[in-house]
Amino acid sequence: MNATVCALPTATPESKNVLTQRLPSAAQLKQQLPLSALLCNQVSEQRQAIRAILNGEDARLLIVVGPCSIHDPQSALEYASHLAALARDISEDVLLVMRAYIEKPRTTVGWKGLAYDPHLDGSDDMAHGLTLSRELMIEMLRMGLPVATEVLQPIAAGYFDDLLGWVAIGARTTESQIHREMASGLDLPVGFKNGTDGGVSIACDAMRSAAHSHRHFGVDDRGHPAIVLTPGNPDTHLVLRGGHSGPNYDCAHVAKARAGLEKNGIPVRLMVDCSHANSGKDPLRQPDVFNNVLAQRLAGDDSVIGMMLESHLFEGCQPLSDDMRYGVSVTDGCLGWEATEHLLRNAATQLRQQRINTNVIG
Repeated sequence: MNATVCALPTATPESKNVLTQRLPSAAQLKQQLPLSALLCNQVSEQRQAIRAILNGEDARLLIVVGPCSIHDPQSALEYASHLAALARDISEDVLLVMRAYIEKPRTTVGWKGLAYDPHLDGSDDMAHGLTLSRELMIEMLRMGLPVATEVLQPIAAGYFDDLLGWVAIGARTTESQIHREMASGLDLPVGFKNGTDGGVSIACDAMRSAAHSHRHFGVDDRGHPAIVLTPGNPDTHLVLRGGHSGPNYDCAHVAKARAGLEKNGIPVRLMVDCSHANSGKDPLRQPDVFNNVLAQRLAGDDSVIGMMLESHLFEGCQPLSDDMRYGVSVTDGCLGWEATEHLLRNAATQLRQQRINTNVIG
């Protein structure tokens, strides 16, 4: 039997049409936009304040609030200035953290966030996106605000990890071993969201994994491939955000989540995301969710350490276009600033009154 042998082409980057473009390393960007000693100390104190809330040493409510995603530096900083002023007014009862999300998960395709496409035109100028994102976060720190973000791309985390007071791991990445390993090496509190099915078992596994030391593949500050040894992160907690089956913020679901944490030997501390499935993706329903969870807290459930809100200068959302409204989200719909301020001031008033009553009785 005669056989004809065909030579297969050798696969090369060129034949696969894969193009690469070098970015500055995390160390280079941090050197270009350094964190002053004063702000470095501030970040350390902010992280410790959040840890104190997680550990029950601080009775304040932790609120992570801000735009679903940042797309316009001017409106983001205007929002931050409002939030900073409010944070000072209600600081005795509420710790406000600025939501500065510069990466966005996409189910299929779409705008991936400021770090990816800062010009909003598909040019994907990531070098400028990283620089602009770091500049904005530093400016928010100068206003006195703790800064929070969701980490999607572990490589990108190295460009901002020195600025952050709190980090979220999203519902779609909580199951990811890579993100669990990354969280194990972060020296700051991390909130793991429940899975998209609404259950908490995946998040419990994630928190148990993140608490342990890991040796894993990664990159160093200079962008070189490296073996990374992480110490483990004890400062993690659960974030309830609802799921395919509906909301999970009411008393029954919170009790079920609390039982799940206890069963796994995980510290019982949880936050409720008032958006996403908990609000049915209707931003105007966030206050109802918020007030329900606040009532649970006021009724004595100290396992609820805080809430998340998606909020911008003006309510709603809009598609990317050449004629966009100022201060309106381009991803998920947000609550407007006036409604947000009213909601947070009212919460602070109720918490303050309870604190006064408790002190009087005591």
